[in-house]
Amino acid sequence: MKTTFSHVVPHLPRVLLTGAVLLAIANIAANDKAADKNNPAKAQPVSLAVNDRPVARDGKLGFSFAPIVKKVAPSVVKITATVKGKEIRTQEFFPGMDDPFFRRFFGDNLNGRNRTFRTPPQQGVGSGVIVSKDGYILTNNHVVDGVDEVKIGLQDGRELTAKVIGKDPKTDVAVVKVDAKDLAAVEIADSDKIEVGDLVLAIGNPFTGDPANIGQSVTMGLVSATGRATLGLDYQDFIQTDAAINPGNSGGALVDAEGRLIGINTAIFSRSGGNQGIGFAIPVNLARDVMNSLVTDGKVTRGYFGVMIQDVTPALARKLDLKQRKGALVGDVVPKSPADKAGIQSGDVVIELDGKPVTDSRHLKLAVARAKPGESVRVKVLRDGSTKTLDVTVKELPDSDQLAKSDSHRGDDGEALKGVAVADLDAPSRRQFNIPDSVRGAIVKDVEPGSAAAEAGLEPGDVILEINKQPVKGAEDAVRLTANPKDKTTLLRLWRQGASRFLVVDESSAG
Repeated sequence: MKTTFSHVVPHLPRVLLTGAVLLAIANIAANDKAADKNNPAKAQPVSLAVNDRPVARDGKLGFSFAPIVKKVAPSVVKITATVKGKEIRTQEFFPGMDDPFFRRFFGDNLNGRNRTFRTPPQQGVGSGVIVSKDGYILTNNHVVDGVDEVKIGLQDGRELTAKVIGKDPKTDVAVVKVDAKDLAAVEIADSDKIEVGDLVLAIGNPFTGDPANIGQSVTMGLVSATGRATLGLDYQDFIQTDAAINPGNSGGALVDAEGRLIGINTAIFSRSGGNQGIGFAIPVNLARDVMNSLVTDGKVTRGYFGVMIQDVTPALARKLDLKQRKGALVGDVVPKSPADKAGIQSGDVVIELDGKPVTDSRHLKLAVARAKPGESVRVKVLRDGSTKTLDVTVKELPDSDQLAKSDSHRGDDGEALKGVAVADLDAPSRRQFNIPDSVRGAIVKDVEPGSAAAEAGLEPGDVILEINKQPVKGAEDAVRLTANPKDKTTLLRLWRQGASRFLVVDESSAG
């Protein structure tokens, strides 16, 4: 049976995924530009009720959470997203009369009939959380993406029209606003302080819009894990919970035992499409950062270092003589980027950012993205067995593919160079794989299927730059440096598709 990830909102028809999405994004961009001209004064951040005190962890479980639910429930709303019907025009021809031979003499409208019909409107239902008394509401991007109209259903029975303030597909966060005052805004906690085992409540509108029309529901569970990155988004740091989350809960609230918002429910892991005890929520700290950027700037502004990074695998840790697997390994540095100017080098392992430990490449990517452009951050790296502290002045993430990002390709416990054919770089190879003249090394011409190198991820077209930290100028160097190895693992530094990365080839289990 296939295992899939799915967003927890009833699927809208395919029309939402086509032109309507582009139109909605274009409209938002146009509205943002118009707003800048008409309102030169910068918008202020959303006024929130924040209580960042850690939750009590005395191990005691009360007999009822009814008072907590009564406090939070009015803050969770139903969102009805509508795509209006579209007018479609078609032309019918009598049998055989649309043949190009006849149209050549009589035109395209030969015996044709124009027909016009309109598709019915389509609706999807999700949830949202009121975070300010003046009507700002957090929800998921996929709840409101590409729709023409958004309606908010309050617990007191009122239905209000909402304006989409902004959306961020990279985190699946969206902000909408209703024109109202003195709304029941949820209290917000510090999601960085939650721990595995903390009790949580999930509140939303599961299956609302289905014939059952269940309406708002509350489920209870625990924080099962933190820091999950399993949904394929660019920036993800999900809270995992076993509190029952179902279709329609998207955008709803995940709150702690005191009723404070810690996350926005966004997805479930399911074999059947329903709840199976594995749900994911966007931490409220991340959602707040995105919301404030959307409200004040009309877009999400993210920090940028200019490094290509990857996780430290056990094999890489052994070859780099690292005592721990923690940190983010720098595979490449973008020339003239903030990291380059600060002195960060390929092969450095970033272990701290502004005094806080860096656990892996995902963690570093999130931390850099949340840094404000223009500020200086202190970075501690491991280099050749010693630590160095560097100051990096953060820039704004550029709108291009050459970004500070996490390299999802891992050279896992790896492999060897048996079954690998290499050659000198020549003009045809450079043209075929778009390799710049500045790149020097040995190009991989062939990798034997099933070999340790193939299993490690080595591919034809890769350029071997270093072998065990020794530079490779051509095929002869590659052959020499792999002869009579001291052990059965080889550390490679490669160039691939515009960036360099590290790979470990391990032949210790080869026959």
